Amino acid sequence: MFEVIILLIAGIGAGIVTGLAGASAVMFAAPLLIVFLGYPAYLAIGISLSIDFFASLISTFVYGKSKRIKIKPSLILLISSLIAVLIGSYFSKNIPSDDLGLATGIGIILAGTSIILKRQNKLTKKHIPFLEKYKTLVLILVGLLIGTIAGVFGAGGGIMILFTLIIILNYKTHEAIGTSVFLMIFIALFGGISHYYYLPFSIISLLIGAGGGIVGALFASRLANKTNETKLKKSVGITIIFLGFLLILKNLFIS
Repeated sequence: MFEVIILLIAGIGAGIVTGLAGASAVMFAAPLLIVFLGYPAYLAIGISLSIDFFASLISTFVYGKSKRIKIKPSLILLISSLIAVLIGSYFSKNIPSDDLGLATGIGIILAGTSIILKRQNKLTKKHIPFLEKYKTLVLILVGLLIGTIAGVFGAGGGIMILFTLIIILNYKTHEAIGTSVFLMIFIALFGGISHYYYLPFSIISLLIGAGGGIVGALFASRLANKTNETKLKKSVGITIIFLGFLLILKNLFIS
């Protein structure tokens, strides 16, 4: 029963993070699965990426109904990310579980901080000549980086996509979030399948977490389209930072 409760909480929280800020569900789910259920980091990331697939799917549906998804300009980013996520998933299985958990914790703290400090409206008004001139190359390189991070650490892909859409493609805030969750459908699916191939996890556990993820994503994505986004992002960022610290402490002081 305890495991079911944690899986549900992890799923609901992951769905909220996804629907609210376009962030990867792994940032919320993985720390809970590692700290409270003792899952190996690689296994926790695999389940979390799979939950992310369902959460992103529901969030995409909600943002799509509001016509806040722009697919075509971001396809280059998606393709390069998918290639890299398969490679990253392969290499992450060789990283010791404790090291992977510690690295994931650090990445989560940085991602949570980035959510709080983000200044999206100012960035969208800036014209950066270098990015305009080499836009395609930059999108390919950033996509490879996003896919590698998502495959190895599971966390941070959604946030990096969000920044890329805003800075390079000049998306508006809601368009960036909507498109980010759309892209994460495929990145999370590829990452989840790759992790399952190298280290199979319980499908029942996934279904429980995914159920929570669907509920959380549906609630948060609807809320994000109606509520002051700045306040909501700050609360999500603080939560993510707390979980990151919790994960780091677990890996440093608990054998």
